[in-house]
Amino acid sequence: MRFDIVTIFPDLFAGIFEHGIVRRAQAAGLVTVAVYDLRGFTHDKHRTVDDRPFGGGEGMVLKPEPLAEALNALGIASKKERTTASKATAYPSGPPALPGVAQDDGSSGATTRVVLLSAQGRTFTQAMARELAALDRIVLLCGRYEGVDERINQLYCDMELSIGDYVLSGGELAAAVVADAVMRLVPGVLGNEASGEFESFGAADAEIATDEPGVPRSQHGAGGLLDYPHYTRPAEFAGLRVPDALLNGDHRQIRRWRREQQLRKTLANRPDLLEHAELNAEDRRLLEEIRRG
Repeated sequence: MRFDIVTIFPDLFAGIFEHGIVRRAQAAGLVTVAVYDLRGFTHDKHRTVDDRPFGGGEGMVLKPEPLAEALNALGIASKKERTTASKATAYPSGPPALPGVAQDDGSSGATTRVVLLSAQGRTFTQAMARELAALDRIVLLCGRYEGVDERINQLYCDMELSIGDYVLSGGELAAAVVADAVMRLVPGVLGNEASGEFESFGAADAEIATDEPGVPRSQHGAGGLLDYPHYTRPAEFAGLRVPDALLNGDHRQIRRWRREQQLRKTLANRPDLLEHAELNAEDRRLLEEIRRG
C-alpha cells in the first residue's frame, strides 16, 4: 500500500514514520510513504502557495494551481477523468510523473483515494480506517491557514476528513493519524492479525474468525464499543490487585468480565457509541445492570 502526502511543511513528518510498527511495515515492503513539498510545484521566486480569500475575511487560502500540479505530478487525474477511465482525456501529453509514481487515470484497476484533511470534513473513524486499508494507494492533502481552495476539493478529492471536533494549525498531524490508523490494518503489518480485531471500535464477534478449535475465546469483538481495561505483572501494584476474574484461567469468565468492562467503559466515556453498537440480549441485560448500579 502506498501513502503520498502533500504538505508545505514536509519536515514535520521527519521521525513520525521512522519508529515502531510503521517503520517495520515499510522495511518489510508492506507500505510505502512518500512526502512532497507543495512549494516544489510553484514557479515564482517566492514559491507562493497561498493568497487572500475572495469575499474578504481573515487568513490565507492555499492556491489551487500548486495543488493541481502536485496531483498531476503524482499521476492523479481529476475525479471526472478517473470515473470515465479514459487515458485519451486524462493527460493528452502525459502527466509530469515523479520517479517511482504511476499514473492513476482510473484505468489500471488499482484503487486510489485522494483525501483532503480539513476541519470541515467527515469525522474519521475506525470503520473508515478499515475501508481505506483495502485500497492500493491514498493521497493525503494537508490543508493550512484558512483551508484549501474549494475547487481542488471539487475536482480531485474523493473524501474530506477531520480527526475530531477541534481545529489544528494544519492537516499534517491529521494526515499522520490517518496514515497510522490505516496502515496498521494492512494485512501483515501487525505481528498478530487478531490485534486489529480485538480493540476499541473493532469488529463484532460475528465478523471475527480467529478462534482455535476447541478453545473457548477469552475476548469479545468490540462491535463498536470501547476496549476493556488491560493488566500485566505484577498482580498487585500500589495496593491495587488485578481483578480475580483474570487470574483463574476460566476463559468464559474472563470473556464475560471483559464484556462487562467494555460496556462500563463505553457508558462512562462514550455513551454515544451505544446507540449503534452491536449488542445481543446478554449485552443489554449487563448494560441495564450497570445503569442500575
